[in-house]
Amino acid sequence: MYETKPWLKYYGNIPESLTYPEWSLYGALAAAASAHAKLTALIFMGRKITFAELDRRIALMSRALAASGIKRGDRVLIGLPNSPQAVIAFYAVSRIGAVAVMVHPLSAAAEIAAYAKKTSCTTAVTLDALFPRYTEAMERGILKRTIVCDLSEFMSPVLALGYRLTMGRKIAPVPARPEILRWNELELLAATAPELETPDPLRKDEAAVILFSGGSTSEPKAILLSSLNCNALAYQTNAAGGPIGPGDIMLSILPMFHGFGLAIGIHTILINGGTCALVPRFKPDGLAKLIRKYRPSYMAGVPTLFDSLASSEVFRRTNLSCLRGVFCGGDSLSREIKERFEEVLRKNGCSAVLREGYGLTESVTANMLMPADTYRERSIGIPYPDMLAKVVRFGGCEELPPGEDGEICVSGPTVMIGYLDEPEATAETLRLHPDGRVWLHTGDLGCMDEDGFFFFKQRLKRIIKTSGISVYPSQIEDTLNSHPAVRMSCVIGVPHPSKVQVPKAYVSLNEGYAPSPELERELIEYCSKNLISYSCPTCVEFMDQLPLTLIGKVSFRALEEQERQLAQGNV
Repeated sequence: MYETKPWLKYYGNIPESLTYPEWSLYGALAAAASAHAKLTALIFMGRKITFAELDRRIALMSRALAASGIKRGDRVLIGLPNSPQAVIAFYAVSRIGAVAVMVHPLSAAAEIAAYAKKTSCTTAVTLDALFPRYTEAMERGILKRTIVCDLSEFMSPVLALGYRLTMGRKIAPVPARPEILRWNELELLAATAPELETPDPLRKDEAAVILFSGGSTSEPKAILLSSLNCNALAYQTNAAGGPIGPGDIMLSILPMFHGFGLAIGIHTILINGGTCALVPRFKPDGLAKLIRKYRPSYMAGVPTLFDSLASSEVFRRTNLSCLRGVFCGGDSLSREIKERFEEVLRKNGCSAVLREGYGLTESVTANMLMPADTYRERSIGIPYPDMLAKVVRFGGCEELPPGEDGEICVSGPTVMIGYLDEPEATAETLRLHPDGRVWLHTGDLGCMDEDGFFFFKQRLKRIIKTSGISVYPSQIEDTLNSHPAVRMSCVIGVPHPSKVQVPKAYVSLNEGYAPSPELERELIEYCSKNLISYSCPTCVEFMDQLPLTLIGKVSFRALEEQERQLAQGNV
């Protein structure tokens, strides 16, 4: 029943189809910078950066990147927290016509090497504090050069001094080698370098960004997203959740390697002339102080973030009347967290509600949102303007009637180009239906009611969601299985009071090894050296034999059922 287009009723005076300028990512930013040159684009650690300065620094860095050999179509890996350097690098790559590959800044060395190799990146941008994680990829010849940033370069003088005397003193010196480039030195060199030749920006339908997600088989996949994908999402978000404009401030908390953080927390705000208050690290009390100081209009986060804020005494004593829009995505929002957080909003002068959305990286991020004046328990809302959604029978294209469970599918201008170098997985996920449209098969179970509101039931892809971030069991299992003590492993998600889920590992041991608390700690520590922190199992349970399916595969579903029974006290 997707033809009903429920946004026409709930989002006000919005046309049936939005129009999108023929801009690259940088082109959209440049237009905003031209129109709002003197306004503040970024706030970071006590310092404000105008649109004019942001655009100037993007131009400098794009010239520096071009002088170092980056050209149209090349891929540049960016592993930075939310910071001015991350924003500048992202748009500088676009200005050249290259592709930004966004990765978690705390990725382990082996993960960085794998990401760079998969995407054919030869240049990376990271922090001086994180540089040791990039040496493996450089030593293996995958990365030819790494650009190193110092966070204090964009802080206010007082905060920069404090940072250097505390955190900065703990950072190991970065080696002085030709293939290791300093951000500030590049800017100085670029100031005397020639301007880029006549720009040849990527077309709106060419890949401009690569983000990583689980894909349909739970393996990390490189998702190709175009300028149109990201720009369309920005216009849709403004129509559904805004309006956003000059003077509005977004608390940019969600990290830029995540589609939600990049496309909504940064790009949507900037190209509409708003200001991004960059938050490199989330701390509830610190966020409350930012709200007191800058009086933001919008904030977006995952359920665990809002749960933490509702428990913060500093936040609970903060005037929140400035907030006009508060949005939640990345994971299912429980009624308990929603009501607890909204109670804090009301007590502190804010009339906004916590609006839940739904999306996936294969469509950049959000493609559904709960209208501001409506709430239906367990609903993920209605499709964004200019997006279509329906529920189909699994394995096919047959649309199911309201109330019947099936696979959620979406179609519209934010749907990805495809998975990098994985045509079969792309064809499985993006399918041409009899209506002539290409539909993204999400792999998520859900249904739709008579009014066009959708309800998410569960993820059918084998992904663990911890604090809204995807964790891939196969990666953890591969790491565990490489340990000499482990014969076989299986990882599942188990409930957690604040993170929703955390990974738990089941392990059978090789001959000569015996279960012990010491071995459990050793395996967890082994994972921590090879995986990002949130991917590490929180506990290991030893089993003589892991359950198997009829065809001999480890049955993770049997272990999930065992955990469910244990939680209910039936075991």
